Amino acid sequence: METKSIMIVGVGGQGSLLASKILGNVFLSQGYDVKVSEVHGMSQRGGSVVTYVKYGEEVNSPVICKGEADIIVSFELLEAARWMSYLKKNGHLITSTQTLDPMPVITGAAVYPENIIEKISASGIDVTAADALAIAEEAGNVKASNVVLMGLMSSKMQIAEEVWIEAIKACVPEKFLELNLKAFSLGRNM
Repeated sequence: METKSIMIVGVGGQGSLLASKILGNVFLSQGYDVKVSEVHGMSQRGGSVVTYVKYGEEVNSPVICKGEADIIVSFELLEAARWMSYLKKNGHLITSTQTLDPMPVITGAAVYPENIIEKISASGIDVTAADALAIAEEAGNVKASNVVLMGLMSSKMQIAEEVWIEAIKACVPEKFLELNLKAFSLGRNM
């Protein structure tokens, strides 16, 4: 099997580390070699956070270069736009419609771009956008939007739902398990 690459992009505090743990667990359980690398920007201050996940028969490096990602999962719209050049041709972008103002917007030095999804789609990229926050709130807590997006992504992959559920059980503390399983299910069944 050729190596596949997934990028998880977002802003500090949105749960990209849990998402990458779930992904790593899913792929390891299927017998793949898996490499995960986390690149933190100013994650403690709401800065950009990127996680690379590569899996396949043999993976030598977790680093994903421009034009190499099979899938990008974005927890925030501007991050989707920032990282879309990393998608390979025929890659897929899955994004939350959530917007978080970066510091230049907060200070008034810039304006948050409009129509991001339409602009990305117009560039020929296959985009699936979802209001992951609203779906997570339906599950019981907006903080589960990361797992909503994992559910959405899982519906586009050829890995059984039960494998994903077992990975969530392995990665999520017991007191948050029911919430996250519901969030995953809602995302998967969108």
